[in-house]
Amino acid sequence: MTDVRPALGAEMIFQWRKWDGSPHWRHECVYLGADEWGDWIGQPTGWLSARPGASFVAETPNVTLIPRRPDFALTVNRAHPRGMRVYIDLGWEIEWSDDPLLATGIDMDLDVVRVVGERGTWVDDRDEWAEHSALFGYPPEVVTTLEALALDLEERVRAQVAPFDDATADQWLDRLDSLGLPPRSPA
Repeated sequence: MTDVRPALGAEMIFQWRKWDGSPHWRHECVYLGADEWGDWIGQPTGWLSARPGASFVAETPNVTLIPRRPDFALTVNRAHPRGMRVYIDLGWEIEWSDDPLLATGIDMDLDVVRVVGERGTWVDDRDEWAEHSALFGYPPEVVTTLEALALDLEERVRAQVAPFDDATADQWLDRLDSLGLPPRSPA
């Protein structure tokens, strides 16, 4: 792990893996800067997210907070067509690698989601959490910590307290837009 960060606007990768070390989502991003909550990275419309067996391009711009604590990453979308505003991946060992253009983390299955509209805010993927807890043998202290964190984050997202409020992320979405980065061409 390093304290070195990319230059503002530098292209970088956020790479997730599963508890057993197998590769998971890999997101093409740019470094946007840091604030009191941690480091912010952005993904312009059309940039790729891929994992073994699946991929998609960002339908709208989004920003992700890599907080100073290593157990979640907050992603906020602008004008997502299905109303997906907030998506928090609960994780483990979310950190910057020795390569300043690479942030990594272990995806721990539980997610907190906020959709604009009637559905609101909820903890998602509890079934996957239960299945992988048994399959990968998550340590009891990890299970206890992340289950409590999921409920805490759900409450904070519902209350829209910073950094889970719209105003905090919108500043970073505006910074991403100001870079004027074009969509990627399909490979």
